[in-house]
Amino acid sequence: MSELHKFLFDGLPVRGMIVRLTDAWTEILARRRTDDAESPWPGPVTEMLGEMAAAAVLMQSNIKFNGALVMQIFGEGPVKVAVAEVQHDLSLRVTAKVVGEVAADAHLQDLVNINGRGRCAITLDPKDRMPGQQAYQGVVPLNATHGEGQPDMAGVLQHYMRQSEQLDTRLVLAANDSIAAGLLIQRLPVEGEGNIAKGQAMDPEEQMEHFNRIALLTASLTSEELLGLDVETILRRLYWQEKILRFDPQTPRFACTCSRERVAGMIRGLGQEEADGIVAERGEIDVTCDFCGQHYRFDAVDTVQLFTAPGDRPPGPSTVQ
Repeated sequence: MSELHKFLFDGLPVRGMIVRLTDAWTEILARRRTDDAESPWPGPVTEMLGEMAAAAVLMQSNIKFNGALVMQIFGEGPVKVAVAEVQHDLSLRVTAKVVGEVAADAHLQDLVNINGRGRCAITLDPKDRMPGQQAYQGVVPLNATHGEGQPDMAGVLQHYMRQSEQLDTRLVLAANDSIAAGLLIQRLPVEGEGNIAKGQAMDPEEQMEHFNRIALLTASLTSEELLGLDVETILRRLYWQEKILRFDPQTPRFACTCSRERVAGMIRGLGQEEADGIVAERGEIDVTCDFCGQHYRFDAVDTVQLFTAPGDRPPGPSTVQ
């Protein structure tokens, strides 16, 4: 079962969380494979989406936001856009639009940043918006972490969190076709310094020393270990000299927010003339959800009813057919 664990380093201004998406991740991939309109994502795309899914769960849990956190990667390459969306209850879904061939050893740079113009956007969309309230969006270039090596997903998101939250962060991500996992370590903001025991005040330099030490331990975790070891083993191997305070685990899950009503609203947005034209050409309007593969079909009668006021619709049959 998928699991998310949060923890604190007792007496230190550092917090952490680790996520392992198992059943939630395999259900997402299974739905992709069984959708007759699509084929499975290539291996490098699956890994990128898995890392995005794990990171999005960690970030949503970290900010405790009542709404959707939407992570988007877009740019130039065979992956035109990749999306991971996590709701406040840790339900999640992901998708990507892939056009063209993907090399078996393709890196993030090859997938979406071949000309150096790729972007990562994080959108916080409130569940219950107040009048005039807008969704918040932060955008960072994928090349923001340029240096000796190519940008990777963890580096891009670490840069985003330094820019948006002004918090030092260390992130390790990994994914395959069975598991998507991530480990996040972050220096606590000022209000989090209550975790430091009374009488043990630390100056900023000492706080950074502790964070850097724990971040160095975190960075030693390999992708193989993150994917192959259970949470207890990972925490024990990395932080065996630290006293860790654990919180009750949470259970991320796959869930899609699509519905027939939402698709009907989209068709109304096309206008009756265009909708009727699609029905005349194809016999029906068939919309497939990119996230879960669910098909929504509207025939000629359904389409007419979409543009008919409720009071003008004929009464339904009085007996069950």
